[in-house]
Amino acid sequence: QVQLVESGGGLVQAGGSLRLSCLASGGTFSNYIMAWFRQAPGKEREFVAAINWSGGSTYYADSVKGRFTMSRDNAKNTVYLQMSSLKPEETATYYCAAAQSRDTIWSSARRYAYWGQGTQVTVSS
Repeated sequence: QVQLVESGGGLVQAGGSLRLSCLASGGTFSNYIMAWFRQAPGKEREFVAAINWSGGSTYYADSVKGRFTMSRDNAKNTVYLQMSSLKPEETATYYCAAAQSRDTIWSSARRYAYWGQGTQVTVSS
């Protein structure tokens, strides 16, 4: 059973940057692909980014390509999401998720069995 704890959310002005972290425990971290999703009030949860076991392969939603960067440090059991040029419409709760896989990356939330509690990101205009 993998436990995930996100941190790093907060209030930022439009155009600003923020880095989210997700610390995993309870499993062999390198056996999991990791992903970030977000959910705004009244909207469905949407895929943001995912990374394979080594960090050598990443996949991003079109809406964040070129602005967000996902990375992982397997020695620290942690994944990161560096977000820049943030927009007000990206205000949401950001969730970290894990799926037992090495290289196959999924963008569907149904593929991820483990979820963190979320961290709030608010982008002011």
